[in-house]
Amino acid sequence: MKQTHSCIPLLHFMMISLPLLVSSQICQRFCGQLPLKYPFGSSSGCGDPRFQNYVNCNRDKLTLTTHTGYYPVTDIDYSNQVIYISDPSMSTCACTQPSKGFGLNWDAPFSFHDDNVFTLLDCSIDSSSPIYNGNNNNNNSSAAPLCDKKGAPICSFLYSCSAISMLNRPISTCCVYTPVDLGPAFNMDLKKLQCSSYSGFYSFSGQEANPENWKYGIALKYKFNVYNDYPSSCVTCERSNGACGYAGDYNSFICNCPSGVNTTTDCYFETSFNNAPRLLQLPWQQKTGNWLICIMAWILIWQLNNFPPRESSSKKKRDRIESKNKNFISILLWCFKITRHGVHITL
Repeated sequence: MKQTHSCIPLLHFMMISLPLLVSSQICQRFCGQLPLKYPFGSSSGCGDPRFQNYVNCNRDKLTLTTHTGYYPVTDIDYSNQVIYISDPSMSTCACTQPSKGFGLNWDAPFSFHDDNVFTLLDCSIDSSSPIYNGNNNNNNSSAAPLCDKKGAPICSFLYSCSAISMLNRPISTCCVYTPVDLGPAFNMDLKKLQCSSYSGFYSFSGQEANPENWKYGIALKYKFNVYNDYPSSCVTCERSNGACGYAGDYNSFICNCPSGVNTTTDCYFETSFNNAPRLLQLPWQQKTGNWLICIMAWILIWQLNNFPPRESSSKKKRDRIESKNKNFISILLWCFKITRHGVHITL
């Protein structure tokens, strides 16, 4: 009876399965020295998609991007949901330089922390200046003043810094900026405000009279969602040493495991596998998915070699044996390569 073989159905299964299994995505747990947790991620598919356009990890440097520039992230307080950034063009007690200002995009998932203090430097004291418009008694404008009158001590301390004192400008050109709205669409346009630079800090570090030790930078608050609830699925994922992410057209939740496997729940299955007896573990067990691909390919080769079509000559038989040996060597080298170079799977 003529033998029939199942290599065609198996090949069909592999063609359907492999595109779904193979993935080069692994969400990193750190970006440089900064730990990465939800809602932030190391790359596309990691963290919360709402934050992906604003906070990215590039060459081990976490950066916030807005329409006004790129800002290094210096720290993240996950407990209080605060991200701290620095502005390279910002003036501090150690350095004074011109700046265009700072702004957040209108749809950015951030808002300014209440501890922020913005100080405008080297501002025009002309009556047409928008920051003093509300203080002009001879003007009937209803505009609210943008400078806090109680901020004069802060200006005095800043102008005592050697770097800022080199501006050789009176303290009256300093303004502790207090606009009514510091919401997501906040934009500090220094050209429009007629100031040449600004300084920002979020803590006196317990030394209000010593501006050299103030914590310069900008503190931004973030929320997980409308109700600010930490996703329960993400809690379970992170407890199992996974990283929260998303995939698909609808940005559905995934849990990215250390091996590169994505699941819709958690990574506890991987922990169970890692704790299994050593004799039961596959080589390079952190790349289990790669071995799955190898096994599937190996089965295909076995099917082709053990259920060949009828041969009409001994020469064809010898050619088949030679081809079988070549296939064996090729699949062995290929499996070794992918397990060494990190092809990962997504389940």
